[in-house]
Order: sequence, then structure tokens, then C-alpha cells
Amino acid sequence: MSSPSPVSLVADIGGTNTRVALARDGALLTDTIRKFRNAEERGLEPILRRYLSDTTDAPCNAACVAVAGPVRNGVGTLTNLDWDMDETTLARATGAGVARVINDLEAQGHGLACLDPAKVVTVRSGRDSVESDPSLVIGVGTGFNAAPVHHRNGGALVAASECGHANLPVRTEDDLALNRFVEASHGFPAIEDVLSGRGIEAVDAFLGGADKPRRAAAEIMAALEEGEARATETGRIFVKCLGTVVGNLALIHLPFRGIYLVGGVARAFGPHLAALGFHEAFRDKGRFSEFMDAFPVHLVEDDFAALSGMAAHLRDLLSR
Repeated sequence: MSSPSPVSLVADIGGTNTRVALARDGALLTDTIRKFRNAEERGLEPILRRYLSDTTDAPCNAACVAVAGPVRNGVGTLTNLDWDMDETTLARATGAGVARVINDLEAQGHGLACLDPAKVVTVRSGRDSVESDPSLVIGVGTGFNAAPVHHRNGGALVAASECGHANLPVRTEDDLALNRFVEASHGFPAIEDVLSGRGIEAVDAFLGGADKPRRAAAEIMAALEEGEARATETGRIFVKCLGTVVGNLALIHLPFRGIYLVGGVARAFGPHLAALGFHEAFRDKGRFSEFMDAFPVHLVEDDFAALSGMAAHLRDLLSR
């Protein structure tokens, strides 16, 4: 009897959940995807060992982990979770000869070529582009981050960043008041402190005042769906800030091939972006307002795009 052919392991570690799957020849095996709640786990290494033990008898020849945090010299540290992972530990946990730790937005960038068009919604159209033009992936979920994607020779070069920890933009007195409210809690008003799941809660608390109980993001989004005034204003502030920041990143990276919004919070706000002022805020760049029409913006509704990106990335590494 022949031995089972080797597989690759891919894992996407967010601030809330970890998704793990197998891949073969660069293709994600969707029936192997499992999700783990991080709050119920002791760390990534036991998750991976248990997953492989329960899922496959095939040898694991390569492994890639994407972490929601900075990665340097093969070591990734999660920003919103007290976990870290390095390539030596990953190789030990999986038995893989090739082990890579990358930033989660890097994984999303590698996944752009794998996206199912049916799972991509165009938020705003752009102008004609060429294949060599850059793209930009922006993640809005438990945290906020972005990664430019440079397309070269049929492959992709994805540059990591930690732009969610840059300052919140300030143009009005209301913006300044929100910055000071956030700063009082965190000591520094970062983009992620508004444009994230906990950021929705912070904006809503800012509007509610000290005499109102703090609400969870899910409760706020439900109230927004019902048309509640405070939740609607929370959504308007959030979406305006999102449009401003996405527009700023567009001018920095010039992603004429497209901006791709990913993450659970981005998907939750998808139906509300136009009504709550995303287009106006994105385009509000003074004499460069018309120039902003060159950039298409898309919403990715595939929750497993990062896993597909890592599968493709490992295929490329193994073929070198």
C-alpha cells in the first residue's frame, strides 16, 4: 500500500480565533478547516499537535502560521493575545521541513490571487490598471493593519507593516475629543483603538457618556441594524474614520490594482459603508479628491482567504 502524499499545514491566528487547515500542492483542503477559540486554549503549539493528531496520518512537509502581530527574524508576537510563535517551534510541533511565520496581512496578500470572484464585493470602482500595479490589503477585525502587495513575474511580494498603531487622524474638534477619550484609556490614540471590534465599543462609549453602560460590539451592530440613533452615530464616526484612513493608505501605497478590505468588522460594516459616508471620507483629500477615484475598493467575504494565501505561499517556497 502506498504512503499518503505529504500535506502542508496552515494556521491563521487572530486575536479571537485560530483557524487551522491542511493544503496539498498549493490548494487548501477546505474540508479540513477547524476553528479554535483562543480563550479556551493554552497556546498555539498544543493546538497544532492536537489538530494533526486528529486530522491526518500523512506527513507534514511544510507549515505556515500567520499571526496578528509583528514578525521579525522568524518570531511572531500577537498584539492582542499573550502568545508568540517562532519557526523552530513550528517545525517541532508539525514535523515540517519548511516552516514559516508571517504576519496575517501578508497571508491575505498572498491570497489575492486565490480569491473566488463570487466572494468579492466591489465597494467603489476605480480606473483601468495594469497587472504590475500594486494592491493593498486592509484588515479590520480584532485589530487593524494593512499590507501592500506588489505583483511581479506571476508572484507576489507582500510587505508587512503595523500601521494600526499609528496615530488616529484629527481634522475637527470632534476628532480631537475622540482622540482624547481614547488616549485616556490607552495612553496613546492609535488607529486600532477606533477601527476594530473594541474600537466600535470605544466610540459608542464616547457618545454614551459616563452614565451609560458600555455595550459590546455585537449589541451595537444589532442596534445599528434597528436604526437606533446612538448606534447610527457610532457607525457614522467609525465609517468616516475608516474612509479617511483607507484614503490615506491609498495615497501612501498607490494601489491602482485595488484595495481589499478583509476581516469580520469590515464585513459587518459592508452593507452600511455607502450610507454612513465611506465614499465621501475616502475621497476627501482636497486637490487630490479626483485622483482618489483611481483606486477601486473591494470587500472580501471569504473568511478563509488567509489560509488559501498561505497554501499558495508554501507551494511557491517548495517549488524554488
